[in-house]
Amino acid sequence: MNWTAIRAIYLFEMARFFRTLAQSLISPVLSTSLYFVVFGAAIGSRIQEIEGVSYGAFIVPGLIMLSVITQAISNASFGIYFPKFIGTIYELLSAPVNFLEIVAGYVGAAATKALFIGIIILITAFFFVDVTIAHPLAMVAFLLLTCLSFALLGFIIGIWAGNFEQLQLVPLLVVTPLVFLGGAFYSISMLPPVWQTISYFNPVVYLISGFRWAFFGSADVPIALSLMAIAGFTAACLLVIGWIFKTGWRIRQ
Repeated sequence: MNWTAIRAIYLFEMARFFRTLAQSLISPVLSTSLYFVVFGAAIGSRIQEIEGVSYGAFIVPGLIMLSVITQAISNASFGIYFPKFIGTIYELLSAPVNFLEIVAGYVGAAATKALFIGIIILITAFFFVDVTIAHPLAMVAFLLLTCLSFALLGFIIGIWAGNFEQLQLVPLLVVTPLVFLGGAFYSISMLPPVWQTISYFNPVVYLISGFRWAFFGSADVPIALSLMAIAGFTAACLLVIGWIFKTGWRIRQ
């Protein structure tokens, strides 16, 4: 493993993050604060508690997941798309590095950025509501796995995208609706039976459910199923990326 190459890619991507700190960090924190104000004040006044947890605290895991997922995808997709756009990806492909080292550098940086934002949003939540974390280690594990898996998805999107508009297509039209419909702001048990069944086909449900369990000890689906879902998703993304570099799809063509 060429650790020097991984470190160079990782540090380059992290430097870009700190150069655009206002856009990369302040913007998602402000957006999340607005969610607390709008949902906490408007809906929280009508829904006092869900499963014994105040509504303001109940939505914290969902808000963190929303920001972490979107940021992981956005950072990873732009990170690999920009070298494609300006043509420097060919220099990277001709360098003595394999695809695992390239992926480790870009995905590692994107996952780190998303993790950093997730932690900042969690800290911000303490200023609005009283949040308790029942299983801290499980919370960190779910957060790390989510950052990693969706950074891998973002890497795939960045390779697939043919222009800047397509970079936002999947996050806006697919991922964000799945998060909103995945129990970010409500419990799946509150839905009618038919919609509960439909919701279980949404993969994001398993991520939010497992992450919420780490906070409050209650979940919409079994924790083992949540772990299997995220592990399977991560493995699928790795297989797709391996196929992309093996065939040169959207890279050399």
